Amino acid sequence: MDNLIQVTPTKRNRRGKVVHSGQKQIVINIYKDLLKTEPDIKYDNLLNKISTKSGIGIGTIKRTIREYKREIPTLPKMLQVINDDPDLPSFSRTSLQRLLKDLQFEYTKRNRNSALTEREDLILWRRKYIADIRRYRKEGKTIYFLDETWINAGDCSSRVWFDKTVKSHRDAFNRGLTTGSKNPTGRGKRLIVVHIGSTEGFVAGCLLCFESKKNTSDYHDEINGDTFFEWFCSVLPLLKDDSVIVMDNAPYHSVKKDHLPTPSWTKIKHQYDLFIVDEEAKKHNQIVLRLPPYHCELNPIELAWSVVKGHVKKNNTTYKLNDVRQLFNDGIKKVTPEMWSNFVSHTIKEEDKFWQLDFISDEMLEETQASTSHVLTITGETTSDSENSD
Repeated sequence: MDNLIQVTPTKRNRRGKVVHSGQKQIVINIYKDLLKTEPDIKYDNLLNKISTKSGIGIGTIKRTIREYKREIPTLPKMLQVINDDPDLPSFSRTSLQRLLKDLQFEYTKRNRNSALTEREDLILWRRKYIADIRRYRKEGKTIYFLDETWINAGDCSSRVWFDKTVKSHRDAFNRGLTTGSKNPTGRGKRLIVVHIGSTEGFVAGCLLCFESKKNTSDYHDEINGDTFFEWFCSVLPLLKDDSVIVMDNAPYHSVKKDHLPTPSWTKIKHQYDLFIVDEEAKKHNQIVLRLPPYHCELNPIELAWSVVKGHVKKNNTTYKLNDVRQLFNDGIKKVTPEMWSNFVSHTIKEEDKFWQLDFISDEMLEETQASTSHVLTITGETTSDSENSD
């Protein structure tokens, strides 16, 4: 009996006692943890669980959560959080502004409060995408993810192990050692790659790999609508019936079936607003679903590419294009169905984060707008419009 640990119930906060900042942080931590572990929990159950765990009254918990949601994501706050994180690079204010602009964020003025927000069309596109892909999963459809990438003949690991006792090439030669191959002086020739996969792995027979012919910084310049469409048509018969194909918005993915005769023909515009790959997919009872722009993290094939490229860089010693092609093929084989399944699971978590973030952001901005519209602050006292009018 002496070894038993006595567990006492959570001590309740005395009614009327001021809740300090440390207790509020505990409430927020429990709140975020419950949302993560029980995303479908009802609001009343959420409040009761937080109250039980923290010993704080439900009324105080409501106010604390409301204050937490009203924290506007301003640039100074973001800059401080990023620069305080040792795992993230440090930014100046100007650099962070430029990066956010490139990522299509914009500043929104809400009465006297400014918030950093995304373009509304991107938010709506993301919401619709997540809602659609969730629905397709529930329906049991197989979901395929396709993407293009590249690999340079000169790609190799930037960090290697070395023996500090070796003083020179001659010293290594005398000791029967090798200093290894020299790093290439340039990137060399490039391979352009297109592939598709699902939780079952890369689809066999669907790899397209060819040598780049253009000396441009963007590998997308190497692929046109005809090249992609020819590959896409060869892939469709290899996919399961009644499946979904996820792709991004590269121009060659979105070639229109027909061009509108004149801009004035608006009444029949919907008849021409069709993509050739979408229509071809329909013939095979398959659906094309396009990712929202600037959201490569929602495509699990990006994680597969990182594994394949890592294999190439780790083993590339000759920097010859044919050897790199073989290393790439070997890297493809290393990405197992189990790995693909994990990549998709990770992506689903990212989808859930975006879904929850959009919900919180909307509620936060609406509450902020409502509070600044209906509450007047006069000489430090908060008075409602109706009370002030009297």
